[in-house]
Amino acid sequence: EDIGSFLDFVEREPGLDAERVGIHGGSYGGFVVLASLARFPERFAAGCDVVGIANIPTFLQNTRRYRRDLRRAEYGDERDPVVREVQDRISPINNVDSIRAPLLVAHGGNDPRVPVSEAEQIVSALRERDGEVWYFLAGEEGHSFRKRGNRDAFYELVAYFFEQHLL
Repeated sequence: EDIGSFLDFVEREPGLDAERVGIHGGSYGGFVVLASLARFPERFAAGCDVVGIANIPTFLQNTRRYRRDLRRAEYGDERDPVVREVQDRISPINNVDSIRAPLLVAHGGNDPRVPVSEAEQIVSALRERDGEVWYFLAGEEGHSFRKRGNRDAFYELVAYFFEQHLL
């Protein structure tokens, strides 16, 4: 609802262009990017998901064991069928048919928090539907891009991606 309210604001604001709105976020913010692109498919021109969650149940099953119970307390326990139904309904991977905007997905191959399988799922699902998806995988990185070369390449790619789709 917050994203929808923001998009309404952009449409009402004369100095802003509602046809060229992009969204960028990392980790849970990456989930918000994917969920927003699915929920408001006609209102975004592009999105960038960085180390985001595409599928809540698989995220919970595949995150490192030491983090699992903490995340289940936050997102709900996917082993409970009632909770699982809600998680499945709101997971972007299950709403991928709605995503229309070009998407840049970036992930570290050794991410202990959000497994790279989350990125692989959304990239594969969009490519199967002929969606425009760019994929930046830094194999030796974790939940962020700490190595200067990877960080520089990532930010250069983000700038180029949004330049291509928003300008």
